[in-house]
Amino acid sequence: QVELVESGGGSVQAGGSLRLSCVASGYIFNSNCIGWFRQAPGKQRERVATVHTGGGWKRYADSVKGRFSVSQDSPKTTVYLEMNDLKPEDTAMYYCAASRPSAVVRCSLETAEQSFNYWGQGTEVTVSS
Repeated sequence: QVELVESGGGSVQAGGSLRLSCVASGYIFNSNCIGWFRQAPGKQRERVATVHTGGGWKRYADSVKGRFSVSQDSPKTTVYLEMNDLKPEDTAMYYCAASRPSAVVRCSLETAEQSFNYWGQGTEVTVSS
């Protein structure tokens, strides 16, 4: 069982930055598809970025393209979501999720959500105007 723990959320003013972390407890990512999702109150969950920890392929939703960046550390135990030029509409609970290793061939914004077997508890981001 893979346990994911997000951290790094907080309250910032518009234009500010935050870096979210997604740590896999006792696990090294190995060709997993990692997705960063967010859900604002009363809205549907939105996938904002994906990264394949084996091939390194990254994809971003149009709503965050050019402002958010996903990366992973060298030991491949942590995936980051760097968020710059934050806007009030970025306010949401942010979650990371992971597929089983090598279970997803094309890791993208269109990857079926049921492919993400492991979820973190979320970290809250609030952006004020």
